[in-house]
Amino acid sequence: MSTLLHISASPRGAASESLAIARTFLETYRDTRPDRSVETFDLWDGTLPEFGPAAAEAKMAIFAGQQPTGAAAQAWQAAERTFERFDAADRYLFSVPMWNAGIPYVLKQFIDVISQPGKVFGFDPEQGYRGLLTGKKAAVIYTSAVYGPDRSHRFGADFQQPYLTDWLRWAGITDIEEISFRPNLVTASAEPARTHAHEQARSLATRF
Repeated sequence: MSTLLHISASPRGAASESLAIARTFLETYRDTRPDRSVETFDLWDGTLPEFGPAAAEAKMAIFAGQQPTGAAAQAWQAAERTFERFDAADRYLFSVPMWNAGIPYVLKQFIDVISQPGKVFGFDPEQGYRGLLTGKKAAVIYTSAVYGPDRSHRFGADFQQPYLTDWLRWAGITDIEEISFRPNLVTASAEPARTHAHEQARSLATRF
């Protein structure tokens, strides 16, 4: 069975714009794809393992063709479980608010945990990296309250969308659809842009 996994990176619950758009997407997706499974991974629910010294030791051991031991082995097993939860899906929905021009740290933590050799990527000394998550597709909801591509640098910069798009492509996911909600909440009403973003979510969900 095809599975859609929603990766939620916002901790704001009902106050979150990215989650509101994601709910619109998921409601439409469930209505139009009743034969498909839908799951949510809330990155703030406490189940995401840390990526600290033991995990770094494990990653470098695997890179060197060795097996991690002790605390490193335990950290590697936690990373493997997280990757397997992610890899079990063939479609992804990411809801991603902008934090300080980039992505929330918990999403970066998730990426660091699952981006392991032999899992997300392969590596050849002559050819470089090779993404292993081929044949999957992703939809990404980007939100920001002040930054917008039509505004001056005084309203911020975008290291959010380029970073996540580059990671997805590096991992082998090249079928990517995007929805952006970037109203200037300081000087203008958000409602027209909000309505448009939810319309985009419904449209994308029907063909995703």
